[in-house]
Amino acid sequence: MQEIKIELTKNKKAKPADQSKLGFGNYYTDHMFVMNYDEGEGWHDARIVPYANLALDPAAMCLHYGQEVFEGLKAYRTPDGGIALFRPEKNMARMNLSNERLCIPQLDEAFAVEAIKKLVEVDEDWIPTAEGTSLYIRPFIIAVDPHVGVHPAHHLLFIIILSPVGAYYPEGLNPVKIYVESKYVRAVKGGMGFAKTGGNYAASLKAQDEADKAGYTQVLWLDGVERKYIEEVGTMNVFFVIDNEVITPALQGSILGGITRMSCIELLRSWGYKVTERRLSVEEVAVAAKEGRLNEAFGSGTAAVISPIGELKWDDDIMKINNGEIGPISQKLYDGLTAIQWGKAEDKFGWVNRIK
Repeated sequence: MQEIKIELTKNKKAKPADQSKLGFGNYYTDHMFVMNYDEGEGWHDARIVPYANLALDPAAMCLHYGQEVFEGLKAYRTPDGGIALFRPEKNMARMNLSNERLCIPQLDEAFAVEAIKKLVEVDEDWIPTAEGTSLYIRPFIIAVDPHVGVHPAHHLLFIIILSPVGAYYPEGLNPVKIYVESKYVRAVKGGMGFAKTGGNYAASLKAQDEADKAGYTQVLWLDGVERKYIEEVGTMNVFFVIDNEVITPALQGSILGGITRMSCIELLRSWGYKVTERRLSVEEVAVAAKEGRLNEAFGSGTAAVISPIGELKWDDDIMKINNGEIGPISQKLYDGLTAIQWGKAEDKFGWVNRIK
């Protein structure tokens, strides 16, 4: 495992004074991790340096052809003053899945986890301590060849940045309103839907903008072929509780295999809930809502953890879910997951990776 060189900043930033107003992605810590890839040499020159702007050639391939991938995870301050990560090895394994799809050289996953841990240690005084806050970790890889021409890059950068954050949605744990997208398509099987890459999110911007103007927090995507099967919300995987059965779309290549999604399924099954991964049409959900069998719905993801869904708009059909209130399964999952993440409950699954 290669050495990580450390250069500490001489000009520390002022930290946010009010941790209750952090928001999400508004502040960045004093340092970042950087590592180069050059064809023939592999990944090399791992270093932690002061957070700074990047110098890129205007012809850098990531700017023109979108060859990039990223991940998202968090560091938590535990009650005993320690620091914990939640399943970081799963994030790095998923990053390599994205790398394979985008023709990016594979990372040493164990080394990438160590790089994250070392960077968090260097900037540990940035980890917020207020209830519900954490340190968001954003690893990403960009192609930097100065070349206008479509081919896999020969030179890349692997970078990790950190951001102290609060709730992702302004609603917090209050139910959000979701707009079912019928016009635009985000991904199809065989495409990049399962990869965590910027192109998937760029494809969602138009629909998200229209949903926002209509007063909805996020877009729920349908499959790109038949336009009838539920896939995922823009920033979350999604679950529906119908007749007390928890149903989530199966991973078939067009949606992201969320780490929080995986953890929800494992946690729910350990509690004895029936959890089914299958194709689920929006019509089936609408019928269940009309018949009073749609008990609750929620999204899952690193940023929001659990986000209850209080309303779904599908064309002219507006479905109110659980009277617009958080449901018992959503609440139990949020409480259970965050208790493990923040070190307030026993980790029976071996999910927590302690830094100190």
